[in-house]
Amino acid sequence: MFTRITRSAEETAQLAQMVGKKLHEGTVVCLDGDLGAGKTLFVQNVAKMLGVEGEVTSPTFNLMNVYEGICRVYHFDLYRLEQPEELEDIGFYEYTEDPDGVVFIEWAEKFPGELPEDYISIRIDRQEGDSAARCLTFRAVGAAYQEDVKELDEFCRF
Repeated sequence: MFTRITRSAEETAQLAQMVGKKLHEGTVVCLDGDLGAGKTLFVQNVAKMLGVEGEVTSPTFNLMNVYEGICRVYHFDLYRLEQPEELEDIGFYEYTEDPDGVVFIEWAEKFPGELPEDYISIRIDRQEGDSAARCLTFRAVGAAYQEDVKELDEFCRF
């Protein structure tokens, strides 16, 4: 586990782009944090590094967006879902098991029992007293991404 503090949206975007350089196909990334913390901003900038062209938008109302780049990028937003059964309706389980794509799940904490066994968790919290500052906490859940998170810790330094 490691944390990084960013002092602006631009620094958060820069950190996300650094992460994007190190992610590989088959990776699942879960993002949590309050409304407006920067989850979608983070995904937008990782997607840019994964070769996605055009606008990456929050999938709040359609629940999932798919983007083509160097690999396929799946972007889920679970905020509007109420029951775990709804995940089946949007193909959640099939997409999170795609070895050829990278999956981002915003509001993953709503359904912790439905998440894959292994994923990278990124918690984005506002810093008290500075509306633009964010604390991003990265950790590997399960065994598969332990080394990936260690590599990100070394690579993602300002």
